[in-house]
Amino acid sequence: MASQPVSLAQRKKILRVIFISLLLDLISFTFILPLFPRLLEFYRNLEVNHGASNSILNRILLGLNTYKQSFSRPISDRYDIVLLGGALGSIFSLLQAIASPFIGSLSDKYGRRTALLWSMAGNIASVALWVMATDFRTFLASRVVGGLSEGNVQLATAMAADISNEEQRGSTMALVGACFSIAFTFGPALGAALANVKTVAANPFATAAGFSLMLILVETLYLYLYLPETKPSAQQPEASNRSIADGKAPTKPRLRTNSYFLLNATHFIFILFFSGMEFSFPFMTYDLFAYTSPQSGRLLGFIGLLASILQGGVTRRLHPLRSIQIGVVSCVASFFLLGRMTTKAGLWTAASLLAITTATVVTGLNTLSSFEAAETERGGKLGNHRSWGQVGRALGPLLFCTLYWWAGRDIAYAIGGVGMLGVCTLVFGALKSPPNISDSR
Repeated sequence: MASQPVSLAQRKKILRVIFISLLLDLISFTFILPLFPRLLEFYRNLEVNHGASNSILNRILLGLNTYKQSFSRPISDRYDIVLLGGALGSIFSLLQAIASPFIGSLSDKYGRRTALLWSMAGNIASVALWVMATDFRTFLASRVVGGLSEGNVQLATAMAADISNEEQRGSTMALVGACFSIAFTFGPALGAALANVKTVAANPFATAAGFSLMLILVETLYLYLYLPETKPSAQQPEASNRSIADGKAPTKPRLRTNSYFLLNATHFIFILFFSGMEFSFPFMTYDLFAYTSPQSGRLLGFIGLLASILQGGVTRRLHPLRSIQIGVVSCVASFFLLGRMTTKAGLWTAASLLAITTATVVTGLNTLSSFEAAETERGGKLGNHRSWGQVGRALGPLLFCTLYWWAGRDIAYAIGGVGMLGVCTLVFGALKSPPNISDSR
C-alpha cells in the first residue's frame, strides 16, 4: 500500500482548486476555437481594404496558397481560412513544445504554485493582447505569448500526481482529463455566442476576448488565495541519509517500469495521427455530407460530452495501461471506419469511438509517465512528456491534410489506421504495468 502524500481533507481541497482553476482556464482557452474562421477572415479583409499587400498575414496566406497549389486535387478557397487556422495552431503547439520542459523544471526548482502564478501572468498578457487586437500583428503576438506561457495543464497534472499515491493516481488524472472534455463541450459554444455581441467596432471579438480575460483574472486570484504548494519536500534525500546514519533501512531506490523515451515516443506517435484526423474533420464532413460549421460543432460537442461522461464514470476506475489499450483500439476502429463509411450513422459511430479514445489514452499516458518520475523531477519529466505530444500536434494536421488531399480520404484514413496499429504494437507489446497498481473499484 502506497503512503498517503497528504491528508484526505487537504487532498480534497487541493483537487477542488485544481479542478475549478483548470476548468476556468480551459473554458477561456476554448472560447477562440469556433471564432478562428470569422476572426481570421476579419483580419484578412481588413488588410485587403487597407492595401497592406506586404503584411505578415498576406505573406502567410501567400505561402499557404503556394502549398495548396501543390496538391494533385484542387482545394476550395473556402479552406484558406481553415488552413490558416491550422498553421496558427501548429505555431502555438511548437511554442508549447519549447516552453513545457522549462515550465516543468521551474516548478521543480521553485514550486508548482510559483510557476503556475508566473504562467498565469503570461496568460493574462496573452488575452489582454487579444482584447486590443485591432490588427493581425497584435493577434499573432497574443498567440505567441500564450504559446510560450501556457503551463496550466502540465502543472495541474504535476500537482495531481503530487497529492496522490499510486493507487489514486489514475482517478486523479482522469479528473484533469474531464476538465478538458467539459471545457471543449461548452467553451466553444459560449465563445461563439459572445462573439455575436459587438462592443468595440475596431475589434468585433473584443466581448469574447474580454470575457475570456475576466475568467483568467478570476482564476489567477483564486489560485493566489487558495492554492497551497504541492511539491514534495526537497528534504527527503537528507532524511534518507539520516536514516542510514541512525542504522535504519534506507529508502528503496525507485524502480522504473517504462523508459521515458518509450512513453514519450508513444505519446508523440499517437498525437501525430490523432491530431491529424481531428483537424481533417471539417474537410471530411463537408465533402461527404456538406456539413456546416454549426453541424460540425455539434458533432465535436457530442465527442466532448461523451468523453467527459466516460472519464468521470469509467476511466478513473480503470488501470492506466488498460485505459490506453482500450483507447488505441477504439482509435484504430474509428480510423478505418472513417475511411470507408458513407452514411451519417457511420460518422456518428466513428465519433463515439473517438470519444472513447479522447477519454482514455492521454490520461493513461500521463498517469504512467507520472509513475516513472521521482518527486524532485516530476514537473520537468511531465513537461517533457507534454512537449513530445505538442510536437506531434504541430506536425499531425499538416502531414495528414497533405495526405488527405494528395491521396484521398480512403487512403489517408487507411494509412492513419495502420499508423495507429503501430501505436497498438507499442502499447500492447512494449508498455508495462507499474507493480502493485490495480483497477479502482
